[in-house]
Amino acid sequence: MWRRPEGLRIDGMRTACRVLTITLLALALGACGESSEEKAQSTVCDARADIGTQVDKLEALTPATITTDAVTQPLDAIRKDLQEIAGAQSDLSGDRRSQVEAANKAFTSSVERIARDAVASLSAADAKSSLVTAVKQLGQSYEQAFSPVDCN
Repeated sequence: MWRRPEGLRIDGMRTACRVLTITLLALALGACGESSEEKAQSTVCDARADIGTQVDKLEALTPATITTDAVTQPLDAIRKDLQEIAGAQSDLSGDRRSQVEAANKAFTSSVERIARDAVASLSAADAKSSLVTAVKQLGQSYEQAFSPVDCN
């Protein structure tokens, strides 16, 4: 038969177990959610990565492979990513917000300029040549705009 050792109080152990359980539960629940800033950072970094993917798709185009759909689809995805970044940046803290806003603004201008220049080309041959050049500039613009935004 088991006997309680002298000096060990059952009530004290129950209380200690309850306190420990409540503390562990509070810690577990506190660690479950992301803050709004963490969510915004994740949104920005995911969108930034997708923009990189879309820019890579565009840069892989050649005058022989470039089509309206081949350009339009990645540009539409980039525009969507830029909107997601714009929506998330207000939840970022001071310096981070400024950095993301500047990158988003600069790259948005590049995307708009490239889209405008592509439409302005008069002949099909000129359009293809201009788009290939514009896409290379877009890649450089992406690197310049978003390289300061750290997602590591």
